[in-house]
Amino acid sequence: MNEITRVAIDTSKSVFTLHGVDAAGRAVLRRNLRRSEVVAFFEKQPAVEVVLEACGGSHYWGRAPRQSGHRVRLIPAQYVKPFVKRGKNDRNDAEAIRVAAGQPSIGSVPVKSAEEQARAMLLTTRELLVRQRTQLVNALRGHATELGLVAKLGDKGLARLQADIATAADEMVPVEARQALAMLGGEIARIEARLAEIDAKVLRQHKANPLSQRLAGIPGVGPISALNLAPRVDPAQFKSARHFAAWLGLVPRQRWTGGKRRLGGISRAGDERLRQLLVLGATSVIRHAKPDRSPLSRWLLELLKRRPRKLAAVALANKMARIVWAMMTSGQAYRQPTPAAG
Repeated sequence: MNEITRVAIDTSKSVFTLHGVDAAGRAVLRRNLRRSEVVAFFEKQPAVEVVLEACGGSHYWGRAPRQSGHRVRLIPAQYVKPFVKRGKNDRNDAEAIRVAAGQPSIGSVPVKSAEEQARAMLLTTRELLVRQRTQLVNALRGHATELGLVAKLGDKGLARLQADIATAADEMVPVEARQALAMLGGEIARIEARLAEIDAKVLRQHKANPLSQRLAGIPGVGPISALNLAPRVDPAQFKSARHFAAWLGLVPRQRWTGGKRRLGGISRAGDERLRQLLVLGATSVIRHAKPDRSPLSRWLLELLKRRPRKLAAVALANKMARIVWAMMTSGQAYRQPTPAAG
């Protein structure tokens, strides 16, 4: 049997499919392993390149072979799909992962440590609770509107609405409705208490992370955005700031054929959460832009004269992404742009 140089793994719930090739690219290993057998298999093998499709459990299964001395790569799923043969089965999927890994232009995702995953889980848990709070607030406002109770947007409006519900006459808000709305209010208060606990932990993580503190100096980047960027972005994977912005999906989608190029909306590729945070931060910067402030504000105001507000927010998010990459690669703190010489 020829020496194996690369092994691709198609993971599933209980059975993993392995596809191994030698230095010439010939298939020399096709095998199914149960979950409990994977670690022991790689402990017995000489050092090879192990390739997996990036997914929820791929970081764990990437760490396991690495501990046995193997080199591990995670390939994004969208890069693997074009190489899947007709006929959906695990063997074809494993082979497609191996073929994709052999393409020199295909990038890979860095394997995260358990500590990095734990920090990310805190942020994703916060996002989930924020969505649940929004759903509960919308439900409370919607039911109250059915009974003729309407309040302004924001936390102050919500507090006033809850006070109106508590003091309204039974003819306007029946007892059953009052009880249901009180339950929604109680759930909102419970989630807000949980969010306060998480925010305190996030702030402590931010203060203990030098990179996160540097990134928070960029206008529009706060502790939440900085903590998301710090562990999830490996600047060494990108040739330039432009490549990083393109990976985030903050550039126009290109349709180039027959020598004609057409640009569409933003591509929305890459990490959706990072793109969303940068665009939201850019929107906040636009809201507070003043002519007598920084050169960035003046640039924004000039852009807003020619382009819609949302397009300006994406353009600023693109600029913020480039600044993030430059700061990560150079290790320098953010510096305000200097006004152009008159």
